[in-house]
Amino acid sequence: MSWNEPNGGNGPRDPWGGKDQGPPDLDEALRKLQAQLNGFFGRRSGGSSGGSGKGMGGLVGIVAIVALTIWGLLGLTQIGEQERAVVLRLGEYSKTAQPGLFWYPRGIDTLTRVNITQVRSAQFRETMLTQDENIVDVSMSVQYVINDPKNFVLEVRDPERSLQHAAQSALRHVVGDGTMALVLTEGRAEIAVKVRERLQLYLRNYTTGINVQKVNIDDASPPTQVQEAFDDVIKAREDEERVKNEAESYANGIVPEARGRAQRIEEEAEAYRQQVIAKATGEAKRFDQLLDEYSKAPKVTRERLYLDALESVLSKTNKVMVDVEGGNNVMYLPLDKMAPSAGSGVLPGAMSRGLTSQQLREVTDAVTEQLRRDLNGRNQRGGR
Repeated sequence: MSWNEPNGGNGPRDPWGGKDQGPPDLDEALRKLQAQLNGFFGRRSGGSSGGSGKGMGGLVGIVAIVALTIWGLLGLTQIGEQERAVVLRLGEYSKTAQPGLFWYPRGIDTLTRVNITQVRSAQFRETMLTQDENIVDVSMSVQYVINDPKNFVLEVRDPERSLQHAAQSALRHVVGDGTMALVLTEGRAEIAVKVRERLQLYLRNYTTGINVQKVNIDDASPPTQVQEAFDDVIKAREDEERVKNEAESYANGIVPEARGRAQRIEEEAEAYRQQVIAKATGEAKRFDQLLDEYSKAPKVTRERLYLDALESVLSKTNKVMVDVEGGNNVMYLPLDKMAPSAGSGVLPGAMSRGLTSQQLREVTDAVTEQLRRDLNGRNQRGGR
């Protein structure tokens, strides 16, 4: 059953509410939509004549609105925290956009994103001449960041290529002022610092917007044609350092010992000096005292000095001289050969070395008695 057929006397089943009408008129629907759009844009709706042309105009308006909406949405973008965006309006610098949601009119503005926190690296290897006219191969790495997005994007056509040229120039300048030994051995850190300073100066003058973080001299070596000769030189230098270290070690061991001996000798000499001075001072005082005693009793003092001198001299010998009263001969007694050492009880002094006091008395008494007998016998024979 069709929609236009009667439905039990309730009228036709027309979904558009018409009675006995055909399909809906599309032109009429477009005219109504155009009238609404014209009212939206402030224009008065026209009559029914030219309805087809006005219907096409309304469709164009719809398309324009949709296109404008899409164009506006396409201009929305999100700039990250690590990024900055350089905005150009019709090819001319407009501003530098900060992190966050940002809108720009596409087709009018162009946006270039730049990461300002990313540490970038560039490698260089150059063969150059040193101040002492030697050739070295130097490998260098440069770490840098972008600190000025505007200069990085607009001021230099190719900032990274400019960085390469500036790094090569700075490296040649610094290495050219040094010697080969300095470049190949302990001078790498100093060279890296000087290259960084000079490279940053070049980049600042070029307004590249690049900030150099660090420069590393990764490798420095002579050309392969002279590598063996250079290895011999390095070995000789290492041998020289080893011999120097050994000499310093020996000096560190012998010098303190010599200084100690010298200090000991100085202290012994000082002690001897003090001893001699003290002894001389004591002798001088003793002489003054003897002089006072001598002035009081010259004869007694002279006799006493004589006996002290004999005692001092004879106490240092082991020979005994015996003078017999009334005789012309002096008896010599080698006591050191007459009696062996008797152990303990030895008399003090070198004269009685090896004899006890008892043995010495016995020997002395025996000798004296024998001398008396001999003397008496001579006297008796002379009386007869």
